[in-house]
Amino acid sequence: MVHAFSEKRKHVLWRRLWIALAEAEHELGLPMVSKDQIEEMRRHTEDIDYEKIREIEARIRHEVMAHLHAYGLQCPKAKPIIHLGATSAYILDNADLVIIRDGLEVLRRRLVGVINELAQQAGRHRSLVTVAFTHYQPANLTTVGKRIGLWLQDFILDLGELEFRLQSLRFHGARGAVGTQASFMALFDEEEKVKALELLVAEKMGFKESYYLAGQTYPRKVDAQVLACLSGIAQSAHKMTNDIRLLQNLREVEEPFETEQVGSSAMPQKRNPMLSERVAGLSRYVICSSLNPAFTAASQWFERTLDDSSNRRLSLPGAFLATEALLNLVHNIAAGMTVYPKMIDRHVREELPFLAMERVLMETTKVGGDRQLLHERLRVHAMEATRVVKEEGGENDLLERIASDPAFSAIKERLPSLLEPRNFIGRAPQQVEEFLRGVVEPLLMRYKDLIEKPIQIRV
Repeated sequence: MVHAFSEKRKHVLWRRLWIALAEAEHELGLPMVSKDQIEEMRRHTEDIDYEKIREIEARIRHEVMAHLHAYGLQCPKAKPIIHLGATSAYILDNADLVIIRDGLEVLRRRLVGVINELAQQAGRHRSLVTVAFTHYQPANLTTVGKRIGLWLQDFILDLGELEFRLQSLRFHGARGAVGTQASFMALFDEEEKVKALELLVAEKMGFKESYYLAGQTYPRKVDAQVLACLSGIAQSAHKMTNDIRLLQNLREVEEPFETEQVGSSAMPQKRNPMLSERVAGLSRYVICSSLNPAFTAASQWFERTLDDSSNRRLSLPGAFLATEALLNLVHNIAAGMTVYPKMIDRHVREELPFLAMERVLMETTKVGGDRQLLHERLRVHAMEATRVVKEEGGENDLLERIASDPAFSAIKERLPSLLEPRNFIGRAPQQVEEFLRGVVEPLLMRYKDLIEKPIQIRV
């Protein structure tokens, strides 16, 4: 991603765009553009004289023109025809679209890596029973694999959105000063050739088509849509790593922690979830960054204003770089997180008596009990058992209380079997298996060439 948004990459793209325009103009018969001129331009695609450019820009105060003058000094034959018919937006905007495309392709690889690791973790733990929470209160039972599957599904939705953005991304094209192609009509005086020029330049830069309409710039709505996609990825990453931070406090799941890693300068026992915390911080940055292009799209005047430029130079690269960074972190966490089944089972056993109350109520009613009476008895027992746990620090004795209550004598012998944890997870393991088999495995097969190992992380 650093390469995609580097100054060298951007400026080489500018020269490739000047070359593509000259090639297309020559191929369509424009007499003043020759093969020799184009060949001269090609020879100097990458040997950019930045010292000369800085010298020129200091005088003329225009970045694109400074590069154009410096390129012309290197290409004296081609100098008269470089940038012929174009405006700065032809260079700036088309280069940005290529860079955005490259950036999305990098993020696609990173997303596929995350999805691959989470899929393995979901399959590995699909039947491991754990406490499920609503409002961060124990609510029922689920499985660790099902919880991981929820994280996984979020990232798959993000991948679908990213693919849509990639597929719908178009070229800005050769549009002239306000998007009417008037300058190219003046050059060719033939509408079909101007239309052909548009298509030729797009194809040379790897695009099948350009946006249907444009002012001086490509629609700034595109930036808002792309960064909304990145914001979605950040939201998924933030949610997953927040869950892991909470689970690490419960000692049920832990992010990777190296043998000699130090968690705190004052508290030697600590194993702080540093990777997850870094993801949360970067995610907030990306989510907030998505507002910048939204405001830019909303505040463009007519065919364009220039208050977008300084903002885009920060918000676009920053969001892409941060999104790749947080996906690298998430990939590392997903591949190396540790699950502690015994601690998970301990919490399940502690909460299960409370979670089983509805099942006890239903089973006792089925053998002739009074539902309203039974509900009240269970409420009293649950409140007293909770008091003992909270106020006295005692063990949860709710089951013993129910077993000794004559109102539940009909199911007393069945209580242990009624409280088997697997009876409370519904179809969670099957849901995970069906999801992995029906959705994830075909997706990973489609992207098998993009699957990478986690990148070593230093935080």
